[in-house]
Amino acid sequence: MDTNFSLHPAIIEVKGMTCDDCAHHVMSALENAGAREVSVAWRDGKANFIWPDGVLEEDLRAAITEAGYRPGKLHLVGSGEQMEPRKDTDFDFVVIGAGSAAFAAAIKATEAGYSVALVEQNLLGGTCVNVGCVPSKALLKAGELAWAVGHHPFSGITATLGSIDLATLVAQKDELVGELRQMKYADLVEDYGFSVLSGHARFISPDAIEVAGRTLRASVFLVATGASTVVPPIPGLAEAGYLTSTTALELTEVPKRLVVIGANAIGLELGQFFLHLGAEVTFVDVASRIAPFEEPEVSNALNEVLRAQGATIHTDAQVIAVDRSEGQVRVALRVDGRQFDVITDDILVATGRRPNTRDLGLEAAGVDVDERGALVVDDELRTANPRVFGAGDVTGAPQFVYVSAYEGSLAVDNALLGAHQSVDFTGLPRVIFTSPQVASAGLTETQARDAGYEVETSILPLSAVTRALVNRDTQGLVKLVAEAGTGRLLGASVVADGAGDVIQSAVLAIRHNITTSELAATFHPYLTMVEALKLASQTFTRDVRKLSCCAA
Repeated sequence: MDTNFSLHPAIIEVKGMTCDDCAHHVMSALENAGAREVSVAWRDGKANFIWPDGVLEEDLRAAITEAGYRPGKLHLVGSGEQMEPRKDTDFDFVVIGAGSAAFAAAIKATEAGYSVALVEQNLLGGTCVNVGCVPSKALLKAGELAWAVGHHPFSGITATLGSIDLATLVAQKDELVGELRQMKYADLVEDYGFSVLSGHARFISPDAIEVAGRTLRASVFLVATGASTVVPPIPGLAEAGYLTSTTALELTEVPKRLVVIGANAIGLELGQFFLHLGAEVTFVDVASRIAPFEEPEVSNALNEVLRAQGATIHTDAQVIAVDRSEGQVRVALRVDGRQFDVITDDILVATGRRPNTRDLGLEAAGVDVDERGALVVDDELRTANPRVFGAGDVTGAPQFVYVSAYEGSLAVDNALLGAHQSVDFTGLPRVIFTSPQVASAGLTETQARDAGYEVETSILPLSAVTRALVNRDTQGLVKLVAEAGTGRLLGASVVADGAGDVIQSAVLAIRHNITTSELAATFHPYLTMVEALKLASQTFTRDVRKLSCCAA
């Protein structure tokens, strides 16, 4: 073997592979171009190989292209770029923020042997545990149970809901939040041994911040400051007062009437919660339909559910003004050219969130933000300053706690460990915790077509799913989006009880290039809701109404 040149482990992304034969073709192409020890994982869309000196990158890419596939990003693995601690710094790694992205990063960096500090001016845990996922879902479940008492579908059971003590529910929620904040965040600081500094952090130079009058220098910084509620500039709204997703979770009495401005995930979840507790709820959204980022069929299904439960819904609606007088609030709306007033007791604003980048001194650090105020990062989460990375909601990424944790960990891989890994949201799931739940993954039909795919779709009503029939609740559907010709699953949407759990099978199928025929041939336990994915996959080739319910 010739040893007069260097050998470098490398990975190249390869798009268009759908089977083992594809992997074999790519492997042969790379070997013929000079790569060594090639292994190809077609489901992951990647090829690992040893890259000898003298082999040109353009030759490797050309070989893949000639084989009929699309080469993507190529990077070296373990290329000696792991960050070496500097002696002129207070810490190797400083994280601004203390939510899921920050903790994921701090834990990984500490385990890798670096000195780490988190800087936080508020509570440990960030949005999710304190004012987001945990407290809201704790109350949503209570609301769901309250509604079910008088609205269940089973004959022979009579139940009557007594009074609702919202103050006690909120106190129970607060107790859970406190326990999880301590157990999942505060206790971990001592367990892993990184530092937490209290105060507002502000950059004063490209490699230093100021916290409570103290200057801190670090080899690498991670900005993970999250996002906050956006309040639209509606005349009279500030003077009239309003609720946000945070303050709504602190109410101790159920409002008699509630207007919800914004009918996406947060507005729908909290609006339905108060609807379940007996409030008269009106949803208002400027978009043409509620849940506007989901499939149209999903929006329609949820619209029917909420209207059946007593909600009023105005879409294509503009809030002109708000006025409070004599203990009630007047909300002036314009819908389809018609102007009218809605009288309410409270307003919940749920019109989105804005990244928290104000007053961080980013200009002094040489870090840019976009028109929405989000940190501008590349696909490795690096800002214009090579010392500063960003992760989570502050980057404008999808605002889910699991995305933040993923990006926090990835930032450490790239900033400290020289991984050069790109953010990959293939098959990313999202859940709206209404009742029934809405869960989706991958591309919608419109997104797939816009991306250049030729697609075919299937839509399965829950009336075709035995679990839904047994539950006597057939409100909902499953929609699958597949690539025409190959049958590769590109996207899935589920409206059903437990949809958030069902969607994980679709996540794996999308991420690993599984086809609808393969999904249909996979074992699915009978009398579960996840069987709906199997049935929806079968509808691409047969009429599931003609299948035996137990022998499909």
